Amino acid sequence: MNVNALIGTHDVLFLVLDTLRFDVASQAKTPCLRALIPGGQWEQRHAPGNFTYASHQAFFAGFLPTPARPGRHVRLFSTKFEGSETTTEDTCVFPTRDIVSGFASRGYRTVCIGGVGFFNPANALGQVLPAYFQESHYSAETSVTAKDSTRAQVAIARRVLSESAQKVFLFINVSALHQPNCHYVPGATRDSLQTHAAALEYVDSQLPPLFEALRARGPCLSIVCSDHGTAYGEDGFHGHRLNHPVVANVPYAEFVQ
Repeated sequence: MNVNALIGTHDVLFLVLDTLRFDVASQAKTPCLRALIPGGQWEQRHAPGNFTYASHQAFFAGFLPTPARPGRHVRLFSTKFEGSETTTEDTCVFPTRDIVSGFASRGYRTVCIGGVGFFNPANALGQVLPAYFQESHYSAETSVTAKDSTRAQVAIARRVLSESAQKVFLFINVSALHQPNCHYVPGATRDSLQTHAAALEYVDSQLPPLFEALRARGPCLSIVCSDHGTAYGEDGFHGHRLNHPVVANVPYAEFVQ
């Protein structure tokens, strides 16, 4: 994909399904996303970090998840620095310290809709990632404990899109998959692979209005991926911020609509 041909004429959506595992994404019932992603199949990639903060710092520097196969893989976006071996004439290279301010320098309105605690401005650390953006949104309704968080995030996104005359770089950190997610299975009291999958199916059910709003504005480049997976007892491991394959392997898709 020659991204340079799209920047300036297309909105850009960066939708991060926080904590989503590749194996769960591949098996869950997600009709909205499968209708959009090429061939209806997620690409397996390796996350650049094993928890949210690390991966997002990499994302905003232009290091998206890397294809899980040998080779030198060209990046969509990059900041300008000497010695890069993964940028070509097709890479959109920004002369800025991060790609978010790079989009702003190209006339984009940059918007962050946060979800997990690293986007909660009530604490100092939670102010770091949103500070990349011109505009950021976070509330209890979009947080990990809100059962209908994705609906709330999509409502904010639709309002932003309806108000903006300029092109938008829209980043959404979808919080529903992060623990706790047991509330997506009636009667469940503990998080599990089953509740993880149910959370993804909930998220998918809330996404059609977002993509409808984007289509109404014109063409859009969408990047949909996870920042890391999480373990549910595999080899004795639980959670993330650890280097188990279920944490490293994440789903990825990019498409233009």
